[in-house]
Amino acid sequence: MGCGTSVATETQGKGVETDEPVKTSNPALTMKAAVLIQRWYRRYMARLEMRRRYTWNIFQSIEYAGEQDQLQLSSFFSFMLDNFTQLNGNGPDLISQLLDPVVDPWLDRETCYNLISVPETYNGPRLSFPLSVSDTNTLLNAFKEEQTLHARYVLQLLYETKKLLKQMPNIIHLSTSYTKEITICGDLHGRLDDLLLIFYKNGLPSAETPYVFNGDFVDRGKKSVEVVILLFAYLLLYPDYMHLNRGNHEDHIMNLRYGFTKEVMLKYKTHGREILQLFQDVFSLLPIATVIDGKILIVHGGISNQTDLEFLSSIERQKVKSALRFPRRSLEQLDISHSSRQVKRMRSTDCCLSSSSRSHSRNRRTPNQRKRRCRLSREDSATSISSSSSSSSSSSSSLCSPRTPSSLSPRPCPSSPSMPYAISVLQVPFLDSLSSIPPPSPPQHEREWKQVVDILWSDPKTQEGCSPNTFRGGGCYFGPDVTQKLLLQHGLQLLIRSHECKQEGYDLCHEGKVITIFSASNYYEEGSNRGAYIKLGRELVPRFYQYQVSRTTRKLTLTQRVRAAEGSALRALKEKLFTHRSELMAGFQQYDQNNTGCVSVSEWTLVLETVLRLDLPWRTLRPHLTRLAPDGSVEYQSCFEDMGPEISLPQVTPNLAETLFRYRTDIEIIFNIIDKDHSGLISIEEFRQTWRLFSAHLGVDIDDRAIDDLARSIDFNKDGSIDFTEFLEAFRVVHKLDSKDPQLNGKMHKEKYL
Repeated sequence: MGCGTSVATETQGKGVETDEPVKTSNPALTMKAAVLIQRWYRRYMARLEMRRRYTWNIFQSIEYAGEQDQLQLSSFFSFMLDNFTQLNGNGPDLISQLLDPVVDPWLDRETCYNLISVPETYNGPRLSFPLSVSDTNTLLNAFKEEQTLHARYVLQLLYETKKLLKQMPNIIHLSTSYTKEITICGDLHGRLDDLLLIFYKNGLPSAETPYVFNGDFVDRGKKSVEVVILLFAYLLLYPDYMHLNRGNHEDHIMNLRYGFTKEVMLKYKTHGREILQLFQDVFSLLPIATVIDGKILIVHGGISNQTDLEFLSSIERQKVKSALRFPRRSLEQLDISHSSRQVKRMRSTDCCLSSSSRSHSRNRRTPNQRKRRCRLSREDSATSISSSSSSSSSSSSSLCSPRTPSSLSPRPCPSSPSMPYAISVLQVPFLDSLSSIPPPSPPQHEREWKQVVDILWSDPKTQEGCSPNTFRGGGCYFGPDVTQKLLLQHGLQLLIRSHECKQEGYDLCHEGKVITIFSASNYYEEGSNRGAYIKLGRELVPRFYQYQVSRTTRKLTLTQRVRAAEGSALRALKEKLFTHRSELMAGFQQYDQNNTGCVSVSEWTLVLETVLRLDLPWRTLRPHLTRLAPDGSVEYQSCFEDMGPEISLPQVTPNLAETLFRYRTDIEIIFNIIDKDHSGLISIEEFRQTWRLFSAHLGVDIDDRAIDDLARSIDFNKDGSIDFTEFLEAFRVVHKLDSKDPQLNGKMHKEKYL
């Protein structure tokens, strides 16, 4: 149609006459073409949205699975410290140093930082206290240029922050009558660029621009130290206009897994331990909630049906050094009685090993028997299960109990919150099993701890009621009715929380009464999500401001952004499959009785759901993970074809290697406890200690000879010590195409989506 018109115009311009008629468009054909294009476009966008959603689900499921691992590991540490200290007479020193560190006497001196000299060769920022605007501007410019603040100033800054926080209440009350607007920011997670962009767009903290930062300043990002130093500096400069809530990552045990501890030790090798200890104190002193005009409640995670703001206002928050550290209770307090052991015996026919005889005969053990308590037999561990959370009728909070290897059978084992007897008994981790006891009335310190856990770890849900948050492993899920009850009880109209990454940077639920705000853009992958912040004026109507820090995302189309995030998510999921290879293969082979190498799609999906326990659309993801046979069945071994170890170590048995692949992070945390001087090197004997703790945590019995063989294979220079960085690198899962030909891999990846 356009062509005919253009031809006519050209011929008229040339003045040439022609008898050829001008073609006119058919309106019916035009409409039909428009409808076809519209239909094609809608289908294309629907497929793109589907890819975007399952990519998001993969990232979130793997993130929460990691949090469950951390909760289980810390719960194991707590259990070892509490019970082995009392039963053996001497506690495990390594664990006690982590969970109950002894304060260095040197740190008790108020001016200990004055003993640290700043050399003349130091080119970084220099601070003078009390801080002034010029000091904070100096910090901003220095961090933009990637300079590091000297340890002397860091220690002094933390001391001043600690003194200020001690004077603050648990719940901060603000008023909009003294300012035009208050800005509320969510998780930053060490993203300095996001913080600087917020300051650039919204203005630096001041009396005219007050801020509330809602926790999770550190971990995961590479600039956590700079982010938290800037926030503390502005808190000292404007204590009435800069407000910081505590998040679940302001926790020294979480910092071990998610990077803040490692970052501090890399940047401050000489005084790193002292700085970390002060950070631990400061984090525990952060307020846990903020209320604006008596109408808007701001907490990091959420609430539960037991949340009591008046009670939270009266607790000693500094005593909760870690929300992952359950308050210590003795076995005598727990009163493991004969009747409760019988309840346990009734429910442990198939899944759990009874531990009643241990409690009866603990006083009759010989010294040799005591030494064998930490060692778990393969038969015991094969029949053990792990409870995903502990719950009682008095609280909806949960924390994971020590993990034991999941069964290779695809039959799922129920978790304790869903069991009918969970109301009448409390599941207490006891070595390789669970002891059932009547739920005692919680002491004051336990009630305080549970309230803090709910505030820091909980998530909203669409269903009514309150239930343990088994997806994360800590806190609870709270429904619209729980929100409504709390708001009415305290005369509030809105709950603002963070804690969850949202694709647009914010989200509304519970009929708009709960707002989630997340300020770390590109959290999972470049282009995966926007960051956002909220501005509240005197009318208390929230206004949202979005942004995205990126040097490349703006140049990419929507399809390219989705493709990049999808590729990263699928790679992470394939790594997860590889690290559970033996369990998955055992599950597949139960359905493949004739050893054909194939199972049905339904059977393949069931095994993945049971072993990995990730809430994912496996049927939709199947084309990206495995091949189909000509008859439509799944060739299950193709799940693992393009994955492999970074370094081949023939001396290491396949089972041990898979255990190392799966629990690299847990091993690193235990190693960091043992490596007291943070040199990165440990001796063969220290390596054995790591494995004794690790094998007790997993409930597996690993032979010392296998450990020695492993140590010798990792000791590349044969000097009798192990470089733990090289050890972890040896057990990193990689894509085989990546390690062989990156260009070929990129080409194949490009062709896959064309």
